Amino acid sequence: MTDVAANLSRVAATVPEGVTLVAVSKFHPVEALRSAYDAGQRVFAESRAQELAAKAPALPDDIEWHFIGHLQTNKVRSVIPHASLIQSVDSARLLEAISTEAVKQGKIMDVLLEVNVSADGSKTGMSPEDFAALTEGFDAGDYPGVRVRGLMGMATFTDDRAVVRRDFEALRRLFDDLRAGTFAASPCFDTLSMGMSDDRDIAIACGSTMVRVGTDIFGQREY
Repeated sequence: MTDVAANLSRVAATVPEGVTLVAVSKFHPVEALRSAYDAGQRVFAESRAQELAAKAPALPDDIEWHFIGHLQTNKVRSVIPHASLIQSVDSARLLEAISTEAVKQGKIMDVLLEVNVSADGSKTGMSPEDFAALTEGFDAGDYPGVRVRGLMGMATFTDDRAVVRRDFEALRRLFDDLRAGTFAASPCFDTLSMGMSDDRDIAIACGSTMVRVGTDIFGQREY
């Protein structure tokens, strides 16, 4: 049996102050999440709307839930009541859908814009071209139900750490450029979510403020 508490302690020791550790709990049972919670973890991430909706009511109310999976517009309604942060906004259409539904639910939804800077075309996230089109003409007034907190991205899946570093550095440059430009007037634009179990050390070195760790905490997925 996976010792979640011991794993969490080891992972937390590698995450410096100022970097948020997000426990990626997707596909793992509530009991495993409870073990992490009892060991002090309070930020968890799910990637399926149905799974989030099932787990959130079964666990303590002080958990901060993040949604990190590809989100279909028809699932937005079920995610917003539970999520504190939607990290995976990968299109202007999705951003608009989240804003519209959040207004209906009387909520301002914190989001991250997901951009794909990797060499892997199968990864989710906006292409650099679509990302530029959204951010260059961005007007917060067009999306009254959301608050853009920053960016999320993944590196190319490779053992070449130089390639991984290149991808994270590209994300950091985009983040810095937006913070100095489009979102300069927004003190809430403060989050750069990058780095997972295998590459969080590189991500942190490149300026990540949030790492998403699943396997190193919960072990391999059970299903």
